[in-house]
Amino acid sequence: MAVVEELLRTEADGAISFGNHKLAKKAKVEDYQHAGDLLKVKTCHEITKLEKNGLFLYESVPGTSVLQFMETETGVEFIVEGDEDAQITIGLTDDKEYEVFVDGRSTGTMKTGLGGKLSLSVELEAANEVPVKIVQV
Repeated sequence: MAVVEELLRTEADGAISFGNHKLAKKAKVEDYQHAGDLLKVKTCHEITKLEKNGLFLYESVPGTSVLQFMETETGVEFIVEGDEDAQITIGLTDDKEYEVFVDGRSTGTMKTGLGGKLSLSVELEAANEVPVKIVQV
């Protein structure tokens, strides 16, 4: 498993990696500059949370390590790791429909409400890394 030791980093392709689900105590990085935005991450084995410019972007319970997190105009994709199955909530565009792919398979479409949040479950206990892709329909 490849936890993110520095808690938040920018990858060569412009994606970010964040979170460390192995930490016993909460740790955070604030005011991290990335592509003109300010990012904040809080992470430990209980929860991982990412904010962009003060707005909600990602949360998992229990905590996860997230690799290659990339936002596009139509969605988001990333690879998630963890010791246990996780409930993940992503901040997207309000009142839009998205197709969700977990480990390369479509789990169907979901619609965000006025808050723009979309929640999904990812089975991590038996897997090392699980790719997730969420695309606006």
